[in-house]
Amino acid sequence: MTPRTSPVDAREIWTFRGLAAVAIPALNALITHRWRGAERLPRDTGFIVVPNHVTEIDPLIVGHFLYSNRVLPHFLAKESLFRVPVLAPILRWVKQVPVSRGATTAGGSLAVSRQVIDEGGAIIVYPEGTLTRDPDLWPMRGRTGAARLALQTGAPVVPIVHWGAQELFPRYAKRLYPFPRKRVTVVVGAPVDLAEFDGRPLDRTVLAAATEKIMAAITAELTTLRGEQPPAVRWNPDQHGQSATGRHFDGATGTAPHPGTAPDGDVAGGREDDR
Repeated sequence: MTPRTSPVDAREIWTFRGLAAVAIPALNALITHRWRGAERLPRDTGFIVVPNHVTEIDPLIVGHFLYSNRVLPHFLAKESLFRVPVLAPILRWVKQVPVSRGATTAGGSLAVSRQVIDEGGAIIVYPEGTLTRDPDLWPMRGRTGAARLALQTGAPVVPIVHWGAQELFPRYAKRLYPFPRKRVTVVVGAPVDLAEFDGRPLDRTVLAAATEKIMAAITAELTTLRGEQPPAVRWNPDQHGQSATGRHFDGATGTAPHPGTAPDGDVAGGREDDR
């Protein structure tokens, strides 16, 4: 696997290879996969990936897909993890992006993101900020982090949707359901056209409009993949008395269902907020 623009540190490549050598065979033992649209991945520049988010193992699925298609995946990670012995240097070697709610670290996160993009890598940002709260696992309302990063860097924004991982590990489940072996499909959509926002100030109106374009693109790809129609109105947890973070987002009863049911319901995950 080689970068496409500027050199990638050899230590980063070998660390990725080591992690992949463990993770990919383990994941392949649990799922069969079908990749679609890999030809849509940018090959001459780094880019921002905006996936749907239905289960806590989504990052493994997206990371597997990207790495298997010669793109180095980089997730947003809670800044506190970069202070954990042993883990911290690994995160730095593979250029995972530290994020914090504190404004003092925003510049550092942007600098790492720019470096990843310059090297031809992919920054994965889950624009919903957490696992969807939609009862049927459709994308819910988005947060503005992905749009902000895109407009700050000018990097292409590529929707990548997947379906099937929620049967292996349902939303907020406590264990895997490995039998029978699950099939996961990953589909790459066309880059989201954000040209209309070029040169405009990154105020609330612009960020909200850009975010909605991103969420609409994700939803459209997932609609085709699932062969079903999404809700006419995007789910908003605030309007349903749900917390924006945490496993028990419906109060004390917000537990995950078994596979095959309609559920009620950032390191890893590249999320913008804690769950």
